[in-house]
Amino acid sequence: MSDAQALREIVLDTETTGLDPKQGHRIVEIGCLELINHIPTSRSFHRYINPECDISEEAVAVHGLTREKLKDEPAFAAVAADFLDFIGDARLVIHNAEFDVGFINAELGKLGLPPVPADRATCTVKLARRRFPGAPANLDALCRRFGIDNSGRTLHGALLDAQLLAECYIELLGGRQHGLALAVETIAAGISSAAAAIARIPRPHGPSAEEIEAHVAMLAELNRPLWLEA
Repeated sequence: MSDAQALREIVLDTETTGLDPKQGHRIVEIGCLELINHIPTSRSFHRYINPECDISEEAVAVHGLTREKLKDEPAFAAVAADFLDFIGDARLVIHNAEFDVGFINAELGKLGLPPVPADRATCTVKLARRRFPGAPANLDALCRRFGIDNSGRTLHGALLDAQLLAECYIELLGGRQHGLALAVETIAAGISSAAAAIARIPRPHGPSAEEIEAHVAMLAELNRPLWLEA
C-alpha cells in the first residue's frame, strides 16, 4: 500500500472542567496518537490547557487537574492551529465520541472555526457494545478484557487514555487475528494464482489408433497367454 493509500487515524481523548459544554465547561487537556494502517507511529499531540474558568470538584477527582495547576498553560485558542494541523483530515477514534467531539466543536465555535463532523469519528464505546453486548464498555473494562496493562491509570489523562484506547481499538478490530485473517487471504490468493498458472489441458482417456495397433501386435507375440488357457 502506497503512502497515498495509507489509512491514517487519530486516537483522541480530552479531559474537561465538567460534563456539558453548553453549560460553559471547557477542555483542560487534549491528547492524540497517530495510527497508520491501525499501527501506532511515533507521532503524538499533547497539550494542557488553561480553561479560563473554574473546574468542578467532580472533574478534578477524575483527572487531578486544578485551575491552579493550569494557570500558566495556554488557552485553547493558542493551541487550536497546532491541534487542527495534527489531526488533518484523518479519521478520529474516540471513546464516547459524542462527548469529546461536542467539547472540541464548542471550543472551535468560540474561535469561529468550522466544527468537526460527527460522522468523522469512530466511537469505540459503540464498537465495544456491538461486539460484546451487555458487557461493560468503559476503558478500564476493555483493558481487563484484552489483558492490556492500565496499572498506571490512577487518574484519567488524555494522552495515557489515548494510548490505552489505541491498544483496545486494535483488539476491537480483531487484534492479531485481524492481521492473521488478512495474511490467510493473501496466501490463499497466491495459491489460487499459482494453481491457475500451472493448469494443463486434460489428456483424452481413450487410446489412439496407433496404441491399439501396438497392443494387438504385442498380444500376438505372447506364448500361451493365461487368459487363453482358462
